[in-house]
Amino acid sequence: MIDVYAPYRLFNQNLRAGMMIWDVQTVMALRLMGLAGAWTMPPGEAVRMVTEKPPAFAKAWTAWQTAMLSGRGIEAAGHAFNAPLSRKARGNRRRLTRVKTRTGRT
Repeated sequence: MIDVYAPYRLFNQNLRAGMMIWDVQTVMALRLMGLAGAWTMPPGEAVRMVTEKPPAFAKAWTAWQTAMLSGRGIEAAGHAFNAPLSRKARGNRRRLTRVKTRTGRT
């Protein structure tokens, strides 16, 4: 039997990955501007950007392993791996974009 929804699911997975990549690039740019002094960062952001990665990747890896070992398939495993990282990147982007620049403009 032919799976007619396979292209849609592939597009959906790629769209989710693209949204995560957009969030990650935005966070990286804002943090680099903050370290350079062009953007106001919350206190402790330099430490946070290093310490938040191992737990996020551990959650993603655990979710991926659980999906694979339970037999849910590679598509579900990819989504399980992407979900915790996307949540973390989206949260960081939202938090960092609420900070105002040094000139007082948002």
